[in-house]
This record gives sequence, structure tokens and C-alpha cells, in this order.
Amino acid sequence: MNTYSNKQVNYYKIVHELLRNRDIFKGLLTGLTEEEYLWKSSPEKWCLLEIVCHLYDEEREDFRARLRHVLETPTEPLPPIDPTGWVKERNYINKKYTKTVDKFLEERQQSVKWLKSLTNPKWDNAYNHPKFGEMTAKMFLSNWLAHDYLHIRQIIKLKFDYLKILSDEKLDYAGSW
Repeated sequence: MNTYSNKQVNYYKIVHELLRNRDIFKGLLTGLTEEEYLWKSSPEKWCLLEIVCHLYDEEREDFRARLRHVLETPTEPLPPIDPTGWVKERNYINKKYTKTVDKFLEERQQSVKWLKSLTNPKWDNAYNHPKFGEMTAKMFLSNWLAHDYLHIRQIIKLKFDYLKILSDEKLDYAGSW
């Protein structure tokens, strides 16, 4: 019989999935050519290099930092972030792809290590955001995993679109999107 509360089970499940997603990201993002990681389906869309830079910054400056903040100092204002602005401001397109993938994967390892080290985290701690209202630690943790899924889907769609261009074949035999 499992003796964990639902909150503990969810916590362990989410942390486990974040760790599993590290391997998924590694499989999706390594061993690619420059043409593959710089390709965009349209000029306003992100390429894989920009996605990886975003994941790296979000890992450190958004999800881990903000979750820690809400767990430890929920009444203080959250550190500001600008994920969309960072793309140009931090010049993502000129970063080293392989180095950035490696840095992201290392940061994910550190995030999971930190999450596993938490003792009796206060998941109900909340920051009262002036625009979004109550934002609990549990909300940040859950959205961290949701963010992974969103970008895994984005990466797979980008790879599919690249295959359409690369193969110059109809791909509906495999199924429809």
C-alpha cells in the first residue's frame, strides 16, 4: 500500500517525468546538422537553436528560480522574466548549439537533483501576482512539466515540417497531423 499523500505522489511523479524528459530532449536535440538546427518553417518561428536557448534560460531563470522563490519567500515579488524578448536580447541565433544543448541538459540534471533534495516542501505556498492572481509552488512545478510537453511537441512538429521539405514526399500515408 502506498503511504504517500496525493500531493507527494504527484510531486514524485512530476519530478520523475522532468528527469525522463531530459532523456527525451537529449534524443530529439543531439546529433543534428547545422542545417537541421537552424532551419525554420517560417521566418517568425523559432529554430531548434532558439528553442534550446529558451529551454536553457527557462530552466534556470523561470521554473527553478521561481519555484524556489515561492517555496522560500512567497510574499516577495517574483524575479522578472522576458522569455520572448530574450530571443533577440540574448542573441540566441548566434549561440553554439551543441554547447547550449549540453548546458540545458546539465541544468535539468541540477534541477532534478534540487527537487529531490527538498524536504517537506510547502506546495501550497503562493505568490499573489498582480495580474495572474494566486500562483502556488505546485502550480509552478506542474507548469514546468507542461512547458516540457509544449516544447517537445514544438520540436517534433518542427522536425516533421523539416522532413516534409527534405523528403519532398507526401507524408499522409504515415497518418495525419
